[in-house]
Amino acid sequence: MTAPEPEPRPATVKCLVWDLDETLWRGTLLEDGDVVLSDAVRAVVVGLDARGVLQSVCSRNDHTLAWARLEALGVAQYFVVPEIGWGRKSEAVRRIAARLDFAPGAVAFIDDQPAERAEVAHHLPEVRCYAAEDAATLLDLPEFSPRSVTVDSRRRRTMYQAGFRRTEERERFTGSHEDFLRSLEMEMRVGRATEGELARVEELTLRTSQMNATGVHYPHEALRAYLGSPRHEVLVVTLTDRFGPHGAVGVVLLERHAEAWHLLLLATSCRVVAFGAGTVVLHWLIDQAARAGVHLLADFRATERNRMMEIAYRFAGFDEGPCGCRGEVTAERGAGEGGEGVQLLHLVAGRRDAPVTLRLSAPDLVRAAAGPG
Repeated sequence: MTAPEPEPRPATVKCLVWDLDETLWRGTLLEDGDVVLSDAVRAVVVGLDARGVLQSVCSRNDHTLAWARLEALGVAQYFVVPEIGWGRKSEAVRRIAARLDFAPGAVAFIDDQPAERAEVAHHLPEVRCYAAEDAATLLDLPEFSPRSVTVDSRRRRTMYQAGFRRTEERERFTGSHEDFLRSLEMEMRVGRATEGELARVEELTLRTSQMNATGVHYPHEALRAYLGSPRHEVLVVTLTDRFGPHGAVGVVLLERHAEAWHLLLLATSCRVVAFGAGTVVLHWLIDQAARAGVHLLADFRATERNRMMEIAYRFAGFDEGPCGCRGEVTAERGAGEGGEGVQLLHLVAGRRDAPVTLRLSAPDLVRAAAGPG
């Protein structure tokens, strides 16, 4: 007898939007004044935050009074882009999703009123709605339980809050974009991934789409195999500035051959596109290849969302031109082994200048390729 197929795991919720009265807290603020936050709900708020699930507020209330009460209860810091006012809740949830750049399907809404849940569900059918009496059970639900919780997951909320402060600073800044980038005092670190960082690397290959050269998801097992290979580099890119850490913002998978280095994957977070992070990493790799005296080959597969990555490769000088260095790569992996639609782009590497808008700390791949002595 064939065992039944397991039910597919529901998509992870990226942001939970809370109603306040009789949902987050017990009581109605404008009637009772002294509303109460239960220990069970507080534990859910803290627990979701630790898992990297963002949280916001959507409530019909006086904003000043409600926010002051959240501060008095010691939980205001857990909520981003709050919507406290008197309009339709579906519109408020829509604005929250837009500010976070999340699709509605990544957002959940919890409210004690069936009519409010129905209004949100009608206008935003992809948003998952929950009754207030279910609040204490949320930590047990699979959609609120990411497969892995990384360092960046645990500080996702603070990274978003820092991002909002950067945006506000940029809107006030009167100089050029390059001057603004210099003012951020950015530091980029490219480092070899450790066993403990593989979950972060896998998450980047899974979540990054706009600046992902192939759109390929590399599972944990494949990454571990690369990590143990002397011919491969698994590199993690992190970025920080005076507002705080951006976290892990890029991943590089590189394979060495005698005449060329093969860039299997370059992916950087869309959050740092405006800071030129992807260009900095790509130019650093090109410079390293030039110093090693090898050409650079790069896998690229066009997707619906990665046009920006193709432009970055083309602008850097990659093309489909013939070169003898291609033979070693194509012969080793076999025809079509790179995946359907994957192009093998080629570049004769030349020296590149160091970045001018940030400080870069990175390993010497040339010395590693040469080996001891």
